Amino acid sequence: MDEQKKKNLRKFVQDSEQKVARSILVWKYKKDGKPVPLENQLENESQQVAGRAHEVIVRRGKNVWNELKKAYIKEDRKREKSGE
Repeated sequence: MDEQKKKNLRKFVQDSEQKVARSILVWKYKKDGKPVPLENQLENESQQVAGRAHEVIVRRGKNVWNELKKAYIKEDRKREKSGE
């Protein structure tokens, strides 16, 4: 994949994450009976929430990947010992 396509895809994903975060924030404000903030404040909050969510997903994804690698290595060692 060329760099421009990667950049466009990354931008699309970031925009999508931010739109989801914005929708959740609006829902939460309404659920709590609070007034929905002005558009620019809502935009800033949704960027922050989406950024934090993305960081958590990346961090947890690495943990999951590392655990899968450990499990695979253990299974590989068991096979070697049993002579499979």
